[in-house]
Amino acid sequence: MKEINKNNKKFEDIKHIDENGVEFWYARELQIVLDYKEWRKFEGVIEKAKLACQNSYINVLEHFVGADKLSKRANNAKVRINDYKLSRYACYLIAQNGDSRKKVIALAQTYFAVQTRKQEINEKEYSMLTEDEKRFYQRNLTKKGNYSLNQIAQKAGVKNFDRFHNYGYKGLYNGETADDIAKRKGLRYREDILDNMGSDELIANLFRISQTEQKLKRDNIQTEKEANKIHYNVGAKVRETIKELGGTMPEDLPTPKKSLKQLEKENNKSLRKKIINY
Repeated sequence: MKEINKNNKKFEDIKHIDENGVEFWYARELQIVLDYKEWRKFEGVIEKAKLACQNSYINVLEHFVGADKLSKRANNAKVRINDYKLSRYACYLIAQNGDSRKKVIALAQTYFAVQTRKQEINEKEYSMLTEDEKRFYQRNLTKKGNYSLNQIAQKAGVKNFDRFHNYGYKGLYNGETADDIAKRKGLRYREDILDNMGSDELIANLFRISQTEQKLKRDNIQTEKEANKIHYNVGAKVRETIKELGGTMPEDLPTPKKSLKQLEKENNKSLRKKIINY
């Protein structure tokens, strides 16, 4: 945990705030933290991240802003070097396209993934939410994420979506299918397993969902068999990252006493509306 906090602090230490209060990171500083010795290689990762951004139909120029600057050489000569102002989302994409053999890359993937999701509401507001409020918020994001993933999976040739999603669960939950998870949680037939997860478990699944979508698009997958394989591998990779970070395996996280549907019935519809509208 000390190593995780140390690396998280590094990412926070190189964060900048512009005159409008918008946070950003300089690519040259991120390069050092992510342990890339050569700018040439790191710039290649940036180009892959920009392509992933473009393929998601998001304006690249809003997240990767050119910030060339003058740099002094040993002989005091000044040369212009390339640099970028990166949004948190841009840093997230760079981490996803970085060298997965580097431990710091795995840490960066987790840090920027979680923080990018939380950024949809003010971080202070998120931290002040109760656990049930966080569950409503994260559940809403997983619904949006699954909808988007299904659209991409369909284009990749997926027809049996239950099987496709089970491959993702099996990777993340060490072989468990959705039915296995439901039985372990003691749920009724056809009761939604995502409605019976805590916020941490939902975040792990959200990470799985978003990374599978990105990889299906990035690799231009065209067959159901390959899509299923990728969903399993991404789930397994998320599980491996959780283990490396010393986190709790998703199947070991506690099941909330009440499902989100139960909470809704208990006059909490206004609460859910409040979270969704953040």
